[in-house]
Amino acid sequence: MSYKLLHAGFGNMVVADRVVSIITPDSAPVKRLKDEARDAGLLVDITQGRKTRSIIILDSRHVVLSAIQPETLTARFEGKE
Repeated sequence: MSYKLLHAGFGNMVVADRVVSIITPDSAPVKRLKDEARDAGLLVDITQGRKTRSIIILDSRHVVLSAIQPETLTARFEGKE
């Protein structure tokens, strides 16, 4: 079985078929979502200490923090990059 992977930054990959959404981290509801994921043990931080520029929501309820711009991740997801 072969999976399409999404490069989410710094050598980290996410299975593209599991991605529900790619969002910006600026709004209060998104910050609450991030805090709830942290409390539930479902937060994955792949920013390598850099600023969080996008949040990837997976169908497994995991929340992935990335330092890559949402536009860049979307282009990678769509295969344009």
